Amino acid sequence: MPTFIELGVPRDITDFLARHGVTTPFPIQAATIADAMAGRDLCGRAPTGSGKTLAFSIPLAVNGRKGGPRRPGSLVLVPTRELAAQVARELRPLAELHGRSVATFYGGTSIAADQRSLRRTVDIAIACPGRLADLVRRGDADLRAVRTIVVDEADRMADMGFLPEVKRLLDQTAADRQTLLFSATLDGDVDVLIRDYQRDPIRHELAASHEDCADVRHFFWRAASNERVGIARDIVLAAAPAIVFTRTKHTADRVAKALNRQGVRVAVIHGNRSQSQRERALADFSSGRVAALVATDVAARGIHVDNVGAVVHFDPPATGKDYLHRSGRTGRAGANGVVVTLVAPDKVGDVKSLQRALALRQHVDKTALHLLTDGTSGVSLNPADTGPRARSQDRGPQPPRNGRARSGQPPFSGRKRRNSRVRPRAAAGR
Repeated sequence: MPTFIELGVPRDITDFLARHGVTTPFPIQAATIADAMAGRDLCGRAPTGSGKTLAFSIPLAVNGRKGGPRRPGSLVLVPTRELAAQVARELRPLAELHGRSVATFYGGTSIAADQRSLRRTVDIAIACPGRLADLVRRGDADLRAVRTIVVDEADRMADMGFLPEVKRLLDQTAADRQTLLFSATLDGDVDVLIRDYQRDPIRHELAASHEDCADVRHFFWRAASNERVGIARDIVLAAAPAIVFTRTKHTADRVAKALNRQGVRVAVIHGNRSQSQRERALADFSSGRVAALVATDVAARGIHVDNVGAVVHFDPPATGKDYLHRSGRTGRAGANGVVVTLVAPDKVGDVKSLQRALALRQHVDKTALHLLTDGTSGVSLNPADTGPRARSQDRGPQPPRNGRARSGQPPFSGRKRRNSRVRPRAAAGR
C-alpha cells in the first residue's frame, strides 16, 4: 500500500492527517488520489464507510479552483444535509491549509446566510442539488467558473430522484471541468452520468477483500409488535452506540419517547425535524451524550459516524437496497458491528422475500441477546456485494465486536468506541 506522500499528497496535509491519527490510506484513497490530483476524470466504486470522502477531499484541497463573488471554483454535490455537513468537517481543515474557503448550502437553513456567503466568495461549495438550484435561479450563484466537481453518493442521488437536477447543474459548469464521481454502485442511472458528463474517466471499482472486511453479523429476530420496543432497548444497552431505523416519522417519535421513558437516552432524526434539531441530534450521538439515534430512511445515507456498534431495523426495510443502506452505518472503517431486524409475525413473508433478494438464508427466529455480542453466531453479509448476488454464510467463532479497528483512520469527525459495554437491566427492574 503506498503512503500518502507516495501518492503525491503535500507534506502539510500528511502532517495534519498524522496528527489526527490518519497514517495509512484506505484502498479507495490509494487507488484514486494520484489520478484525481493529476486532473483525471474518475469514477470510484467502494463499499460504504471505505474512506471516499477523504479520497476526494485531498485533491480538492490541493487543486480545487479558487472562486470569486457568487462564482465558486469547485463544487461537491451530495444528497443529504447531514452528508454535506460531514464532508465540510473533513474537507475544511485541509482546504484551509491551502488558502481555500469552504461553505455548505442545503435546505432548512437561512437562504440569506447562503447569499452572504456567496457574496464574500466561496472557493469550494458543498451543496445539496435543491438548494443550489434555488440559489442559481435567484441569481445568487453562477456555476460557469466551476472547473472541479465531485458528485458524491451518486447512487443515492438516483434513488432520491435528484439526477435531473444534478444534470441541470452540471450543464451549467465549465465545459473543461474535472469531474470526480463516487458511488457504492456504478450501474443504471449512475452509468448515464459517467457516459454523459465525464471525459475518458478512469474507473476504480474496489471490492473489499475478505480479510479486510469488518465482521458485521446479521440477525432476523421474530418479535411480536408489542415486544419490539423492549427488545430494541436491550440491544441498545448491550451494543451501544446504535441506530434504530423506522419506516415512518410517527414511529420514530413514538419509539424515541418509549426508549427515553425506559431509561435509554436517545435522539431522533427525520424529515420533520428542523435543521438545528437534526444537527443537535447527530452531535449528541457522535459525542456519546445519547446511546442511540432513532431515524427514518432519510438518515440512512446521511449519517456518517464511525464505530456504530449496532443497527436495529425496528421496521424491516422495503427493499434490499434500503437494507444495505441502513445496515452500512455499522461496520465502517474496519470496525465490527451487528445488524438486527425485528420481524413481527405478519412481516415474516416480506422479510423472507427480502432475504431471497439478498441471497441470505431464509431464517427468522427468536434470538438470545448474548449472541449479539459474543461473536459466535449470526449471518455474515459480504459488504463488497451490493446487489442480488450478495452472499451469506453461517459463521464460527469470531473476534469480539469491540475489537480494535484497523490503524490509520477513522477521519477527524469520528469518535472512539467505548471499551466498556453497558449491560441490560435485570428483568425484574423493567
